[in-house]
Amino acid sequence: MMRLENLLVGSSSSSSAIEKMVKNLIKFIKGFSDFGLPEMDEVVSVFPSEKHQLHTTRSWDFMGFFQQASRTTLESDLIIGMLDTGIWPESKSFSDEGFGPPPSKWKGECKPSLNFTCNNKIIGARFFRSQPPSPGGADILSPRDTIGHGTHTSSTAGGNFVSDANLFGLAAGTSRGGVPSARIAVYKICWPDGCFGADILAAFDHAIADGVDIISISVGSIFPRNYFNDSIAIGAFHAMKNGILTSNSGGNSGPSIGSISNVSPWSLSVAASTIDRKFVTKVTLGNGESFHGISLNTFDAGDKLFPLIHAGEAPNTTAGFNGSISRLCFPGSLDMNKVQGKIVLCDLISDGEAALISGAVGTIMQGSTLPEVAFLFPLPVSLINFNAGKNIFQYLRSNSNPEAIIEKSTTIEDLSAPSVISFSSRGPNTVTLDILKPDLAASGVDILASWSEGTSITGLVGDKRIAPFNIISGTSMACPHATGAAAYVKSFHPTWSPAAIKSALMTSAFPMSPKLNTDAEFAYGAGHLNPSNAINPGLVYDAEELDYVKFLCGQGYSTEKLRLVSGDQNNCSDVTKTAASDLNYPSFGLAVIKAPPGLKVTVRPATLSFRSLGQKISFTVTVRAKADVGGKVISGSLTWDDGVHLVRSPIVSFVIPSS
Repeated sequence: MMRLENLLVGSSSSSSAIEKMVKNLIKFIKGFSDFGLPEMDEVVSVFPSEKHQLHTTRSWDFMGFFQQASRTTLESDLIIGMLDTGIWPESKSFSDEGFGPPPSKWKGECKPSLNFTCNNKIIGARFFRSQPPSPGGADILSPRDTIGHGTHTSSTAGGNFVSDANLFGLAAGTSRGGVPSARIAVYKICWPDGCFGADILAAFDHAIADGVDIISISVGSIFPRNYFNDSIAIGAFHAMKNGILTSNSGGNSGPSIGSISNVSPWSLSVAASTIDRKFVTKVTLGNGESFHGISLNTFDAGDKLFPLIHAGEAPNTTAGFNGSISRLCFPGSLDMNKVQGKIVLCDLISDGEAALISGAVGTIMQGSTLPEVAFLFPLPVSLINFNAGKNIFQYLRSNSNPEAIIEKSTTIEDLSAPSVISFSSRGPNTVTLDILKPDLAASGVDILASWSEGTSITGLVGDKRIAPFNIISGTSMACPHATGAAAYVKSFHPTWSPAAIKSALMTSAFPMSPKLNTDAEFAYGAGHLNPSNAINPGLVYDAEELDYVKFLCGQGYSTEKLRLVSGDQNNCSDVTKTAASDLNYPSFGLAVIKAPPGLKVTVRPATLSFRSLGQKISFTVTVRAKADVGGKVISGSLTWDDGVHLVRSPIVSFVIPSS
């Protein structure tokens, strides 16, 4: 095992800043084939400490991973390292009832903190803060989660069974993580003002030294970065060197092409998909006419109707606003005397905070395009389209005492699920075009999981609702589903490498429909997560550190830049450089300068004959132009079939500008 001092500095690069940072870091990240299945150098990497962003009752069942799934006793020895906003230790999802002591391999600690105690479920907790406290920051220097995000992701990956989990009656059922018997180690790296690179690397250092088995990090940059400049990619590389797979969120910058940010080939990049449940919120007018909108409304008004007003009729003229501005419900634009105790019809979709502060009891927001995802608001809200808004406005005009009620949300079945949600970042991988990203998709929309009771369910001013569970969406929610699935595979195959586990998840994934996902593999990668099938994939595409070193050298990295990633004395002069297409990856990407008239794919040999467990066999995939298909993106798949296992890998060809 090798050591690395990974040093990041902010706007100042002074020697004193460097010395101070070095003292605060632990210095421990140094430290196409198929398989048939059954000294301490110190390197300092200096680059800006970039700020990163935070990117279940039904979700596991929807993926076919039921409570009755087979388990191994080894699951209780698995340790998931959660790099996030911390954790709410009092949550029932993290009770240690029935748990024995931590596994003997555990080398970490529960860092002493005010009002925070670990147990035999949460066996370790640390926090990392390299930046000065932000002005007016509401967080505390503790592993305790005051945001909610980390508690949600932790319970999704490894939370206990909790019966009657719900959000004020919504999505009621039994909550559980992918590996309920696993242990959790918490590394708080994210704060109200962001997640900084220095803290991310320090957390990776500790997680590796502590002995975690899987790392989950639902965090990323807005834009993809070169591997030698990416703290998450560097941390994940060193985790891989130590036999630890890192599961990443793909990002929430979709549907723009090329927007996926976590793209290193040695980590698992996860897109967000829908489950077969949607939330709708009904609006009923005083004349009995009703409309179904979108939101997560936990408020139950009973049968009471409230006065209804258009925001354009309630401008705050004292503050200089007129109706053309107040109709949009901008902060400060509404006259409190006119909207107090009323439902307000707004001509723009917002977070609802301005209407709440002005004394409204609810808002109906109209927009030309409604979000695909139901969001929480600090007061009763329903999002409707312009046609419904037009009808409501006509009702307002034709009645002297217009009234309405916004009912509590209900669920309907989503027959199109699973489909990749529009906000999920898309490929191609702009850092390495021939490595397809994302790797796969997992449930990430309307996910119920545990929540911090140190904040409200929206985190907005005026929202007093505190709850042990919450429903939120994002690739941040998809990532811990993949984390839990990876840990599940490892519980059956404890000696498998990170690449082997990743391969099993990708090649066993459910194929997804390109008709529902117009960006096809750029949206969902190898397909949809299928945990139950991943424990017996048939064969795996394996890779080790040397393979990735050859890959980086083949990408044109100098030895100096290579060492920024690898943290050791690897030298590009000492290895055979390989193209990205030769990396033993469970998917195939081909970036071409000119649009191909079509593709012909040949595989040699056409049959793989394994004689022993763990045997390696190589094969060659050749992609040639064939016939004109009139498109810029062409995709297919390669599937190995022995009558029992289907080992599927997507093949994607796409056009890049000649420049």
